[in-house]
Amino acid sequence: MAKRGIVLNRTANDALRTLAGQIRLARHSKGWTAADLGARIGVSGRTVSAIESAQPGVAIGTVLNAAAVSGVPLFGADGSDLARLRRRGEENVALIPARTYRPRQVDSSDDLDF
Repeated sequence: MAKRGIVLNRTANDALRTLAGQIRLARHSKGWTAADLGARIGVSGRTVSAIESAQPGVAIGTVLNAAAVSGVPLFGADGSDLARLRRRGEENVALIPARTYRPRQVDSSDDLDF
């Protein structure tokens, strides 16, 4: 069975292409081949090429590993700033209820107006 393609909206596509370009520039500035970066993150050079050509089928964890190892700052932060952002996000998520319920629809036939 053929793998279904992922269709990105414009914002996601722009973000993916931006990150892919930043990874490629960072890799080149370090003098690494695609195979070199792939060896550092545990994937093939072909997968690195897929990341750098902004193919949306590459696992997000693999893309983030490539960015981190090549030195691309994620979310405009690096190191301790990124850890601080993560903790703040986790604290905010902890405040969200475990479940979200839709409001009940009131059946208009139940309204007994005399």
